[in-house]
Amino acid sequence: MADIVLRGAQGRCESAFILTILHGLLSDVRSGKMRSSGCAKYMENSRRENKHMRCHAQRLVLMLMTLIWVFLRVMPVWAADPEIDRLLRSPIGKDWVTNGGNLTNQRYSTLKQINTSNVKQLKGAWMTRLKGSGFDAKSSFEASPLVKDGIMYVITGHDDVFALNAKTGEILWEYWSGISQNRLLCCGWANRGLAMGEGLLFFGQLDATVVALDMKTGEVVWKTPIAQYEDGYSITSAPLYYDGIVYSGISGGEYGVRGRLTALDAKTGAILWRSYTLPEPGEFGSDTWPSGTDHAMRGGAPVWNTPALDSGLGLLYFATGNCGPNHDGSMRAGDNLFCASMMALKAKTGEYVWHFQQVHHDIWNYDAASPVVLFDTVINGQPRKGIAEAGHTGWVYILDRTNGQPLIGVEERPVPQEPRQKTAKTQPYPIGDATVPQCADKLPDYDKAGCIFEPFWETPVLVQPSGDGGTNWSPVPYSPETGYFYVSGTVRTSAYWRKGDKEFVRGKSYGGGAQAPPVGSPMSGTFTAIDSKTNKIVWQHKTPYRLGGGATVTAGGLVFRGEPDGNFLALDAKTGEELWRFQTGFGADAPPVVYEVDGEQYVAIATGGNVTQGSAYGDAVWAFSLKGQVGPLWPPPPPATLAGPLWIYSRWPAVLMASIPIVTGVVTVKAGDNNKEYTYSPARIRIQAGTTVTFTNVGELNHTATAFPKHEWDTGDLASGDSKAITFTQPGIYYYICTPHPWMSGQIIVE
Repeated sequence: MADIVLRGAQGRCESAFILTILHGLLSDVRSGKMRSSGCAKYMENSRRENKHMRCHAQRLVLMLMTLIWVFLRVMPVWAADPEIDRLLRSPIGKDWVTNGGNLTNQRYSTLKQINTSNVKQLKGAWMTRLKGSGFDAKSSFEASPLVKDGIMYVITGHDDVFALNAKTGEILWEYWSGISQNRLLCCGWANRGLAMGEGLLFFGQLDATVVALDMKTGEVVWKTPIAQYEDGYSITSAPLYYDGIVYSGISGGEYGVRGRLTALDAKTGAILWRSYTLPEPGEFGSDTWPSGTDHAMRGGAPVWNTPALDSGLGLLYFATGNCGPNHDGSMRAGDNLFCASMMALKAKTGEYVWHFQQVHHDIWNYDAASPVVLFDTVINGQPRKGIAEAGHTGWVYILDRTNGQPLIGVEERPVPQEPRQKTAKTQPYPIGDATVPQCADKLPDYDKAGCIFEPFWETPVLVQPSGDGGTNWSPVPYSPETGYFYVSGTVRTSAYWRKGDKEFVRGKSYGGGAQAPPVGSPMSGTFTAIDSKTNKIVWQHKTPYRLGGGATVTAGGLVFRGEPDGNFLALDAKTGEELWRFQTGFGADAPPVVYEVDGEQYVAIATGGNVTQGSAYGDAVWAFSLKGQVGPLWPPPPPATLAGPLWIYSRWPAVLMASIPIVTGVVTVKAGDNNKEYTYSPARIRIQAGTTVTFTNVGELNHTATAFPKHEWDTGDLASGDSKAITFTQPGIYYYICTPHPWMSGQIIVE
């Protein structure tokens, strides 16, 4: 699954052959045995032992000479940035130098100047607006700022980067990506953060390009495309830097992509290797896909999250997303590795080590999007090295990170079957508590409501948690002091259905159906402390809104988290008691960070709202301290608490369908009009029975207009410029959605 990429070599050799040569070369270089005849010696041995992998002698010599030069150059100093590497291996102190705080992704700060006894004194130290970057309805502000030596670095949903004085909020420099607005994206514009090392800042862009900027000036040092964005690839995750390597995931599971994790040279941007999350025929895991087909090559399994790394074990860890097509398993019989899985690779080479699949043959969009967390614990009196990840299923999966085996226990249990969907006979059930309800209530207009893993076909079935429930991308902090994970969750029921056979077209939406919340059904959230030794709930808050931003925990006994209504909270980490609340004025949906400058502790959060949460957008960064003097702002319009066509995509102000004017005398509805890709215009019309309505796609992406909830009429996929006419003969009120983007909704009143 791992491909070695050597740029500048004339010609190619098989990866295994190259690795064999590298191993021998490195051994001789280290021992001082390399001689001028070394290349010839290795060539001769390789000819005898690897006849099936020969390369032309001239090309081999050129390659070996290049490799020898590279190794001799880097051998004297193995750590490319020893200070950053040390900080990444250490508990989090005054600086916050990577998305998860350090290599573990624990988000646990050892700072305790701000604690349970004085947190009520917190006020804003400063608030800075980022010049309108990401200030629009399609963008989310999801990034954790990074802080080093009193300078803060933050990236917005438009891939624009700003350097700020971490003590005052003054903007020091800015980088504007200039990225095209016409991107193939399923879920709005987002960027989850930066990495730093060797005097550079690293991040991925929505055009599937990894970028390095000079930390002092913001100037571009290198840019490397790691996939073709025209084929549906993008990058939303924050990368990880360690020991001279930048690790980046890839997004695009809704577009028939082949998931992968890419390693790049931090100095040059050269691609060192790619490790694919979908196996080629004959590779390990390929027997979990239909033989004789290429379904695995477009089967999704993207990497939405920042990896974690155990430097002692030399292992890199991450989780993977949904299969493609995401709601249709009829053509991809088998467990479909490595979708919806936790994976471990060798950090230097990308070689597969172990995996654990959370959901076999996923058809519910139960992708693993939250970053994995590394922690050390004691189980049955024995010290163990743990890894955990919170999934859309509502469970936290707790494993041994040395081998991928459950630490507490996971049971394979029989689940309901739908032969047409080729459903898996069993699914993993972690021992412990789920953080959200896992059964849907019956509702009018639906024949069936089920629990987790309830299958479906072409008649809508209600399932909870949905692919939008449980834990999405939110990072999950872990406190070694309490031994608790702090898990953000969404309570949401969706109606699932398969939508005919979907032909794969490169770069187009590859959804095989849809999930959408029932009209008027409630949407809420949970915030839960889970005991890492038992996987059981210690305390839980039920919130009026869905939670998506994650949290951070400190040695001062505090958990900090934001809410989509703009409030920023501090909780007692042991008891869950709310100790402090502050209104930021914008959707507070990003994970906060903790840092120190000149002996003063700060807590910072990016506030700019979130598309999925429907929270008010903005472009602000807040920092708080005990000496702060800045007071709260007026609260923004709150996000919706009712789902379905009662809620539309508009976020400023947040509105209900009932407040949208009803237009008469119009018989054409446009999707993607007025540069708003994910809206219908007009959203509500009134017509007479017998009227024909024409739906026209004027946007950039494919859209549909599909009757909801029973989809008794449907335009089918409309490419940009396409139209479809539907005649309405019976009086009534008709709701409809776009199946590739089910948050788009409209209403037709027929009299």
